[in-house]
Amino acid sequence: MHDDRRLIESRLGRVLSERIAPAIYPESVPLTAGIWVAPDEPVPVAEGLAAPRTPVGPGAQWGAPWGTSWLTVEGTVPTEWAGKTVEAIIDIGFDPNMTGFQCEGLVYRPDGSPVKGLHPRSQWVRVAAPAVGGEQVLLHVEAASNPVIPFFAPTALGDKLTAGSDPQYRLGRMDLVVFDEEVWQLVLDLEVLGELMHEMPEDPARRYDIVRAIERALDAIDLQNVNATAAAARACLVEVLAKPAIPSAHTISAVGHAHIDSAWLWPLRETVRKVARTTANMAALLAEESEFVFTMSQAAQYDFIKQHRPEVYAKVKAAVAAGRFVPAGGMWVEADTNMPGSEAMARQFVHGKRFFLAEFGVENEEAWLPDTFGFAAGLPQIIKAAGSKWLLTQKISWSQINQFPHHTFLWEGVDGTRIFTHFPPVDTYNCSMQGREIAHAARNFKEKGRASMSLAPTGYGDGGGGTTREMVAKAARMKNLEGSPKVVWDKPADFFAKAEAEYENPPVWVGELYLELHRATLTSQAKTKQGNRRSEHLLREAELWAATAAVRKGVEYPYAALDRIWKTVLLNQFHDILPGSSIAWVYREAEQTYAEVARELTAIIERSQWALGGEQEGPNVFNPAPHTWRSVPAGAAGPEDSGDPCSVTERTDGGFVLDNGLLRVEVDARGLVVSLFEVEQQRETLPPGSTANLLQLHPDLPNSWDAWDVDIFYRNRVTDLVEVDSIAAEPDSSRIRIRRSFGSSTVEQTLTLRSGAHSLDIDTTVDWHETEKFLKLAFPLDIHADRYASETQFGHLYRPTHTNTSWEYAKFEACNHRFVHFAEPGWGVALVNDSTYGHDVTRTIRPDGGTTTTVRASLLRAPRFPDPQTDHGAHHFRHSLIPGATIGDAVRAGYRINLTPLRPGVAEPVAPLFTIDNDAIVTSAVKLADDATGDLILRVYESHGGRASALITPDFDFTEFQVCDLLERPIDDTPAIQEGTGVRLRLRSFQLVTLRFVRASEPAAGEIYVAEEGSRE
Repeated sequence: MHDDRRLIESRLGRVLSERIAPAIYPESVPLTAGIWVAPDEPVPVAEGLAAPRTPVGPGAQWGAPWGTSWLTVEGTVPTEWAGKTVEAIIDIGFDPNMTGFQCEGLVYRPDGSPVKGLHPRSQWVRVAAPAVGGEQVLLHVEAASNPVIPFFAPTALGDKLTAGSDPQYRLGRMDLVVFDEEVWQLVLDLEVLGELMHEMPEDPARRYDIVRAIERALDAIDLQNVNATAAAARACLVEVLAKPAIPSAHTISAVGHAHIDSAWLWPLRETVRKVARTTANMAALLAEESEFVFTMSQAAQYDFIKQHRPEVYAKVKAAVAAGRFVPAGGMWVEADTNMPGSEAMARQFVHGKRFFLAEFGVENEEAWLPDTFGFAAGLPQIIKAAGSKWLLTQKISWSQINQFPHHTFLWEGVDGTRIFTHFPPVDTYNCSMQGREIAHAARNFKEKGRASMSLAPTGYGDGGGGTTREMVAKAARMKNLEGSPKVVWDKPADFFAKAEAEYENPPVWVGELYLELHRATLTSQAKTKQGNRRSEHLLREAELWAATAAVRKGVEYPYAALDRIWKTVLLNQFHDILPGSSIAWVYREAEQTYAEVARELTAIIERSQWALGGEQEGPNVFNPAPHTWRSVPAGAAGPEDSGDPCSVTERTDGGFVLDNGLLRVEVDARGLVVSLFEVEQQRETLPPGSTANLLQLHPDLPNSWDAWDVDIFYRNRVTDLVEVDSIAAEPDSSRIRIRRSFGSSTVEQTLTLRSGAHSLDIDTTVDWHETEKFLKLAFPLDIHADRYASETQFGHLYRPTHTNTSWEYAKFEACNHRFVHFAEPGWGVALVNDSTYGHDVTRTIRPDGGTTTTVRASLLRAPRFPDPQTDHGAHHFRHSLIPGATIGDAVRAGYRINLTPLRPGVAEPVAPLFTIDNDAIVTSAVKLADDATGDLILRVYESHGGRASALITPDFDFTEFQVCDLLERPIDDTPAIQEGTGVRLRLRSFQLVTLRFVRASEPAAGEIYVAEEGSRE
């Protein structure tokens, strides 16, 4: 038998698109319409409903970029439509291929109640089913004219300030229509079978059954009268649609989904409305489809509609209570996980889970991060410490070089914690139930023979939209269909429970889940990254000093302010904000936000310190770092010691020598470090003939994804910035200033060797105005090591310095937090920073047989999409290079460069709330308990990578202590025992522990904090 599948496919495609699909709406009458253009930002719903309208019709232009228009449509259902299903079609200018990336609308009734969202694949609004005839129809649409951002092209559309005011859209069809459900069902029958036919070459008999059934159905249709013959055509398909799947067929758990980026090609304010449109749409679909289940993560997005669209939030709460709308993930946002610091990553779960518990009584056990750009090795422990145990992501399937070997596995973090993890083999978080997607999931699944199920997030996403009724209908046909995987609707937790139960010994992946793509997100938009880092450390200080002032002086603890500020900082860690991959508007707002966060936190810190005596003159300083600074204990005020003076002398051939008795630093006439000699071990840090503090400039035009990507070929060309405009030693100081200019930019550096210090400090200020360039700061080291340490959340991980395999080769740009550390037995070097994350490491063998290991900090980029002015302007970076450093030294120096003791002096020392007798155990947070009982919370972790024991001695009265999870709830864990007046901790490498110290004092009247509300009563 010849294979005439292609002929049937061609015939089916044309008949579906030209005859059958148009017959879904066989009758129509026009609606009349009026429009009102909001003058600036979106207005409250009541104002939009009441505003006067100007008549408008199909074809009319509307919608300045980022504008809002209120459209009203009205009409009357014809009496002859009695008994029929009637809908309104409202096309505000949609492109069916741009769901979530263009104009959108939210439909309201005249009383202000939301109906559903409008997008290109969901332009309909149900009016009556069945109609009685004569119904009056009046609907209002809040229409957002968000511009289509052209991919990979520089555009001014990415900011309201530069986007212009020209109309972006033309109104399309606005009609009342008869909805012929029989024709609609026929379309879906044919689509499912046609797609399945195409995807099953391994089963020719079944394929021919489908081919012949489709052929018979098409023959049964009168193309001049589709509506009258649709039932006959469907009858031809009943038999093939009724054949059940084989018992061993792969099972796909479909999870209704609408991934909504909290900001990306739209600003945060537009995400508020995207969430409202999508959730209104999904609430309506849930009411119509009994088996459908929808899930949404990101507690912040629920909070958006709670605060700004309460009428939509009421629908969501009702659907959650019914068990159909499922909060997922337990995080404040779907954050980047590479760059957020330890405590911030923990607070993502604290604030997310607390919101879901308080609002819905839901405790998530899964982390839901489908689109995050790789996963730090510290994350499994944080997930577990938050009371969760599963992880879902999809993004690793985007890797450029290596294909990840598992879809279901155990992921082991730096401390040994393992998390049951699933990567959907459907390879998308926007599954639309097309046959090719479903077939790909089954073919692609790597655990065949060991496991039988996978998950498919189903619905339009990124810009929202969600699941459509067509997707639900397709899933129903594939629930038990021969030749297809079985498709069932599932809640995420139900899927994970079943998947974990059937796969008793899954494989283990150890260490970070590195995404071999989007590596430049560790560098793009440097000011946002600096704002994040500074905010994290200011929050640490604010909690520490506020808790100290509350215990020592009875000062009111700022629960509400800290809660609100934490949520602001967490929101900006979203995986398209912090990584630098959003439009210009997002970063203009982020800079303003971080400035306000710094102002508020500084005020909290200063108020607390003044209450502790900081307004007085005195010789003491506050130390916010977790280690003793000179003679100042951690978390206390004490006297500042001074070290031996540093000398500055001129070199005979130009440049200067800095010497403080511990280090001798030679800087040549070009401002480059040519020697960094460690006196105690008589060890030269730099390889012979090399130069450190070398700024290097690369061309940087990746193959795609400008702000996201850097491709390895960028290394093929490099310009060493060795020309110097000026170099001078500052009078009476240990500083050398260097000025350079290149391209359209300038740079000024200050090299400082402080008295008593074992580090060379490098301050770099760049006025950056380059395009498609990548700026690095290089430090070659005379050290032989096959791996190096990078700080991550609650510890550090090791990465190879070589490229033995393609997996190592792919990591040519990687992430660190405050330090990287290189070591031979007995001697090491650390590079610490105050705000950079991206770096690269290479190694070469010199003619003398020695090894040169070069670490380069990534400073700035200049991509043109989506923000054509990325990073333009002034930037300041701080680094310290520390010869002779141990891992412990690196940890200590990393904290100190980010938590410098520079606060007002006090006349009398202030004792710390806790002392810890082992530097390996590091404080992550000191704060009052979130429930406002007055209890103190101490979070610590082992930082060196080995076993550690320490005595924690509180300097306040407490009645008992508890080991807690991140949400400050007691857990059955025993790494701590009472020892005298303190607590003895014995921790594994990188183990995280939260301790709650119960105090006898009661909170003051009126000071009960409601964490989920972000307020106090």
